[in-house]
Amino acid sequence: MTVRKLIDLTALLPPNRRLLGLDVGEKTVGLALSDMSRTVATPMETLILRKFTHTATQLLDICVVHKVAALIIGLPVNMDGTEGPRCQSVRQFGRNLEAHFDMEMAFWDERLSTVAVTKTMIEADMSRAKRAENVDKMAAAYILQGALDFMANQSDQLQDEKPDGWG
Repeated sequence: MTVRKLIDLTALLPPNRRLLGLDVGEKTVGLALSDMSRTVATPMETLILRKFTHTATQLLDICVVHKVAALIIGLPVNMDGTEGPRCQSVRQFGRNLEAHFDMEMAFWDERLSTVAVTKTMIEADMSRAKRAENVDKMAAAYILQGALDFMANQSDQLQDEKPDGWG
């Protein structure tokens, strides 16, 4: 696995392959999956963190089954843009994944993802139990959708910059 900036990852992705978004917490990992065109992120499931090798195997299996080209891992940056202990922990999680399988990955700023998702679920009158059950995978979808939107915007900008005659 190679850790890249999202802007660099975009050009390396093969067509018709999905991205898997991860919201790594202390006890769980929320997962979201993009569609094949990498336009829409959909909440998938929440994994319970046990032994790392077990979690890595689960992620690898999901990547194979769903034809995942890369991982987008939410990075819990502080509101002032600095990286604290949670960022260090998530970056270590990514480094640990490198030892288990070869796949591209990028980190994406996840500031306020859980807050935004929780607010939306409260507005939808979701019960506290249902919110707890869904918040991690919904946050992963929020993170992944942000990354997908960024990638689409970068692609649009590249199209706009092509000289006349460049298809």
